[in-house]
Amino acid sequence: MHYEETADALDEYVLRHIDPEPEVLHRVQRLTHIRLTYTRMCSGHLQGRLLKMLCQLAQAHCILELGTFSGYSALSMAEALTPDPTTGREALHTIEVFDELEDFIRENMASAGNIGEKVHLHLGDALDLIPEVSRQMGQPWDVCFIDADKRHYLEYYEAVLPYVRSGGMILADNTLWDGKVLDPEPKESDLQTRGLQRFNDFVATDPRVEKVILPMRDGLTLIRKK
Repeated sequence: MHYEETADALDEYVLRHIDPEPEVLHRVQRLTHIRLTYTRMCSGHLQGRLLKMLCQLAQAHCILELGTFSGYSALSMAEALTPDPTTGREALHTIEVFDELEDFIRENMASAGNIGEKVHLHLGDALDLIPEVSRQMGQPWDVCFIDADKRHYLEYYEAVLPYVRSGGMILADNTLWDGKVLDPEPKESDLQTRGLQRFNDFVATDPRVEKVILPMRDGLTLIRKK
């Protein structure tokens, strides 16, 4: 069996041996592939179940997402929300810069019933909205998922870290970028690769956090604030 065939077979094996994809998320993924371009941006079954489990382990009451796309990852994480024992609050706030996605995102949230009702969509630039949305939440974030413009990952990280509770997590997607982060000299025009390299190098030596990169899909960095 060739390498590609083995990899595909292993992917299928993994999906058969993890929790099944909820029907509402299967629908979101199918509609994403029918109606949107750049469908690789949709988290999908494996990453969706991992995001849910990580949020459960963090006992997340408040989650912030940067980069909504079709809403798949937001709904996956919102499944894990539990009410804060003190305030009773539970919410996921997600920020999307492309307002043309609004109707599609809201349609997907509505189809998810009670889970979708926990998701609050904000449209605009994440760097502008992080302080405002964090103040609106009124308590520290338990989890922040960064999956927005790769050129600004370090700026997102620095902007959100003060609003994450001690022991809370920042999850950063696409941090291996199809292996392009290995290029010692990316093209001047390849601002996304350069942005991810800058982010990865900074986080690797940041004493405020613990970190590990999972080589799944396109790389997922798990960061725990000390």
